[in-house]
This record gives sequence, structure tokens and C-alpha cells, in this order.
Amino acid sequence: MQAIVLVGGEGTRLRPLTYGTPKPMVPIMNVPFLERTLVRIQDAGITHAILPAGYLPEAISSYFGDGSRLGMRLTYVIEETPLGTAGAIKNVEQYIDGPFFVFNGDVLTGLDLRGMMQFHAAKGGVGSLHLITVEDPSSFGAVVHDADGRISAFVEKPQGPPPSHDVNAGTYLLEPAVLAAIPGGRNVSIERETFPELIARGEKLYAYVTDDYWIDLGRPEHYLDAHRHLFEGAIPLELPLGRDLIAGPGSAQPPGTLVAPVFIGEGVTVEEGACVGPYVVLGNGCRIASGARVVDSLLWEDVYVGPDARIEWAIVASRAQIGAGAYVRPKSVIGHDVMILDGSQLPEGSRVVAEGVTTG
Repeated sequence: MQAIVLVGGEGTRLRPLTYGTPKPMVPIMNVPFLERTLVRIQDAGITHAILPAGYLPEAISSYFGDGSRLGMRLTYVIEETPLGTAGAIKNVEQYIDGPFFVFNGDVLTGLDLRGMMQFHAAKGGVGSLHLITVEDPSSFGAVVHDADGRISAFVEKPQGPPPSHDVNAGTYLLEPAVLAAIPGGRNVSIERETFPELIARGEKLYAYVTDDYWIDLGRPEHYLDAHRHLFEGAIPLELPLGRDLIAGPGSAQPPGTLVAPVFIGEGVTVEEGACVGPYVVLGNGCRIASGARVVDSLLWEDVYVGPDARIEWAIVASRAQIGAGAYVRPKSVIGHDVMILDGSQLPEGSRVVAEGVTTG
């Protein structure tokens, strides 16, 4: 069994966080999201992962190397131009020698991979697709299947009464025969082209429907929500999750006030008189000055928050500086190396990059 993790996207919906940081390297509790995914893969007994990369691939390869640190073998395949989900799979065909998983690079899920393997083996089709049930599938693609799980149709963003409330959750287990249905050398969507083509040929695709935790990290608000869910124990990570202080390796309780749950990275300073939490992640080297207040927010590495500054339900990328008395309002996203001047009042939903502020 092998795994393909689709890591080629530019992460446009997460900008400005992804200016200079590829989407798979966006941290989840101070660890790159891709590492969280690879650990799950390795825990399921899969030791060879293929990474089709296109945007800032050196940031990924330099961090993970050959994968031996994780007990894995990693193969990097660089896309010169975006190839889409199926196109990226076709582009790594030479490395596939048996059944393989495909993971969408921005989905966080608690899916039981071994359980999906057993389901796939029992059904005997060319592919099994992980689905989840949602109340309103109009923002997704509804997948129609019978009581036995055999898929008969894909309905993209259905309007009106939906034909199904089960939607594509972005994890597939496929047989090598699927590769023959994908044309080479161009951008191909597996959802819009390959899967419908397989059904038209009479091939058997099956729905593996579960109620496992699932969230698309592609939007800042979902990225924030995912951390709240992790604090509450939605997915067991290698952390003492719960409504308590979570201290990273080498970190220590700072003198300032911490309102659980809070994650504290290495070398963090929270001065006396500052208040952090609840639902806050402070990356390595963050400094929170006296009188500052940080709540429901994610701060990456080496962020400085000045005296009496306030941050609510926001994301602040590495090395940003929030000036004294500044107010970062909810749904704001601050890019790398940005300096927010003393006393600044950012509008709700601001997107801040080095050149200035854009909203929306």
C-alpha cells in the first residue's frame, strides 16, 4: 500500500499566510499540517508516500528530507504546471505498484485508514471514496450511491432538493487500473472527469461513509475552528489534549495569566499582567507584553505582541509585530514579518501583508 498526498496547491484562500509558506507547511499545534498527515499514514502501516509538489516545493523537501525521521520513504515529484487532482496522480504513475491512497492536502480528518482498507478489500471495486454526511451539500459535490455503497453519480453543488447528503471528503483508495482512465500531460479533475468516466465504463466505485471528524483547512476561519476542535479532543494528537495548558517540548509556564486551553511553544514569554487564552496557540519564541490580551487566536513563531495590544479570533504569521495598544479584530489574518503600528485599529476581517491592508 502506498499513499499520494496532493501538496501542489498554492493555498490562495489562506493568503497572506501562504505567501512564502506552502499550504502543507501551515502549522497545526506548532507542527506542519503535512507532518500530521504523514504520521497518520505511517500509523496505518503505509511507509511510502509520494508528494506531487508545485508551489515552493523546496520548503517541503528541505523539512522532511527522505522521510526517514518519520519512519517513511518520501518521493517528491515536481509539477512544472498545475495538473489538477487526477493529473497529479497520473504524473506519478511510474511510482505506483499496487493499491494506493490519495489524500487531499488541505483536509484534516480522523478517518480510520485501516478500516477503509478492509472495506475496500471486501468490496472489490476499482476505488473507494470517503464520504461524510452534511445537512446542506450545496457547497460541495453530492455523491449518489445505493444501499450497498456502489456510486452511481456525482452532482456538483446541487441546487434544490439534493439527490444525496453524502459529500466527497477528499480521501480515496484506488486500484492501479484507475490510472488508465486518466489522460496524461494535462490538467484533469478526478471529481469532474475521472470518477464519472469510470462509472460510465461500468467500473465499480464504492462510498465509504463515516461520521469521523473532517474539516477543510483551506479557509482561515476553518483553520481557526480546527484548532478549537483539536483543543476539545476531536482528533487525538500526540499531545495531552483537553481543557488544560498544553506545553510543547522545552517550554515552561510563563508568569502571565493563561486561561485554558492554551498551547505554549518553546521559548515563549508571557509577561506578568498579560492574559492569553482560551483557545490560543503560541508558536516558538512568541513574546506577549504586559497588559496584552490574546484570545481565540493562532500565533506562529516569533510573534511580538506589544503592551496593551488586543488580538481576538485572528491568525498572525511568523515574525509579525503587533504594536502597543493595537487592536486586531476578529477574522483578521496578519502576514509574515508585518509590523502593525502602535494604536492601530484593524477592521474585522482584515488581510494584512507587508504592503498594507486589504479587507475581505
